[in-house]
Amino acid sequence: MKKNRLPIIVGAFISVALIVSIFIVFNYKNNQGSDASDELQPTTEPTKKDSPAKEEPTITTENPVKPEQQPDENGYLPNQTLPTEPTYIKGILLANKIYPLPSTFAPGENPEARQALDKMLAEAKQQGFDLVAFSGYRSFDYQTTLYNNYVNRDGQAAADRYSARPGYSEHQTGLAFDIGERGKDNLWLTEEFGETPAGQWLLTHAQDYGFILRFPKDKEGITGYMYESWHYRYVGLDIAKEIKKQNITLEEYLGVK
Repeated sequence: MKKNRLPIIVGAFISVALIVSIFIVFNYKNNQGSDASDELQPTTEPTKKDSPAKEEPTITTENPVKPEQQPDENGYLPNQTLPTEPTYIKGILLANKIYPLPSTFAPGENPEARQALDKMLAEAKQQGFDLVAFSGYRSFDYQTTLYNNYVNRDGQAAADRYSARPGYSEHQTGLAFDIGERGKDNLWLTEEFGETPAGQWLLTHAQDYGFILRFPKDKEGITGYMYESWHYRYVGLDIAKEIKKQNITLEEYLGVK
């Protein structure tokens, strides 16, 4: 009796059809997988999250953006408004004609600066120089009154060479002191103080206590202020010594000249 070959033929046909179906499905999935992979590749313009270096500069207290405007004839940026936060560069609080302080910034006298000042004045006295800090911390309101008085007396252009506008004064930081010799008040706030033995001692030794002469001779184009032999700013021992060694200003040290 002959065997029925129909089941065998049907089975072979089903097997071939199954193989072809698997091949088609496999090929389709491969093509679909390639397209999805392309969509996940980085674009030619990475997102800000993936490429922070291409972001617009962020104005922060540690990374101030250099102003695009040019200062006016008095050294200030036209139509500048006071910030909401003070500016720190390399960990140093900066207050000048380009980087002002908030009107609400009122830290008072810095204790570390005062301690260093007292130590310096005590050493000066040991050397025969009776130095005194006759002006230290000034509030925003007090600086406003002081500056306006100078403007009324000398005019704004002249006042801007030796007095800071409200919000722009180093005295508001609590880190600056005007120093003179006791009993020689007539030389306070004068260039002549810097030529006295007391003024020369201060200039020579201030960095040993963390202070710098903030507005040196022939640096008005950088600091914005005329030479002030009496104005010293506390920046800390190491930085003060480095600035003195290089014979530069605070702006030059911070790279914002």
